[in-house]
Amino acid sequence: MKTVIFKNKEIDVSATIRFPKDFDENKKYAAIVCAHPISSCKEQTAGAIYAEKLTEAGFITLAFDASYQGASGGEPRFLEDPATRVEDFRCAADYLTTLAYVDENRIGVLGVCGGGGYAVNASMTERRFKAVATVVAANYGRLMREGDQTPEAAIKTLEAIAARRTAEARGAEPFITQYIPDSQQEREQAGIHDIDIKEAVDYYKTPRGQAEGSPNNLRFTGLAAAVGFDAFHLADHLLTQPLQIVIGEIPGGFGSYRDGYELYSKAASKDKNLFVVKDASHYDLYDQPEPVAQALDKIIPFFQKHL
Repeated sequence: MKTVIFKNKEIDVSATIRFPKDFDENKKYAAIVCAHPISSCKEQTAGAIYAEKLTEAGFITLAFDASYQGASGGEPRFLEDPATRVEDFRCAADYLTTLAYVDENRIGVLGVCGGGGYAVNASMTERRFKAVATVVAANYGRLMREGDQTPEAAIKTLEAIAARRTAEARGAEPFITQYIPDSQQEREQAGIHDIDIKEAVDYYKTPRGQAEGSPNNLRFTGLAAAVGFDAFHLADHLLTQPLQIVIGEIPGGFGSYRDGYELYSKAASKDKNLFVVKDASHYDLYDQPEPVAQALDKIIPFFQKHL
């Protein structure tokens, strides 16, 4: 395992490449790009859990930090920009094709949560990805549009972004907000009881999943692009690669349960499968041994077959 850098235009994207046991640089290997959730980093579930297990199964894996986030470069910091996130995937594929030991015709992609939505979106126009797997994939644009569940949610968000951009254009300090509450006490005081938010705090804000590259910071004025983004747009026409979708049976506010069914319904892929892990929540599939093992029991044979 080693840290590498590849370019997304002028941005240095930081990634961890993992090599299977008895790696021989004179041989050719299948490779899988692994993408982290919204607010996450490569040292958490996408890299430390899924990339690690896929590497043990014989694949080269590349887990990267999104541009503007984690150890990757890019200014302004803490920006969640869908277009750049999708381009990160294409640039990851570029990087893998420069490695003599990677078979350019055997590259796949796996994404967790928001990274799953981005992986799907990127695969529609990045034909070097020959197989696509998602774990609790979430359509971040859909989540942003829903907001507080009222019909006016998206417009209210966009109005707030517009007002804040005006303030910052006139010299106000950038508004850096949070993805989730910083503690369970803060969550309870805010009256938030959704299982996904509760378990997100437990994952990101405790030793269970804490990582330096995941500081729970989000640049508010950058969210307009996310509100207008649909990770699954044109999947019925352009997503034709083999597709393995994994979701948990317990639904939560992030919506990965219903997004999984929507993606399965929309995808043009002739070879597609939706696997529901019984009694598992969204965050169980980040790092809990039994649910993750069930997911990998589907994902590893899927990539072995198609790569």
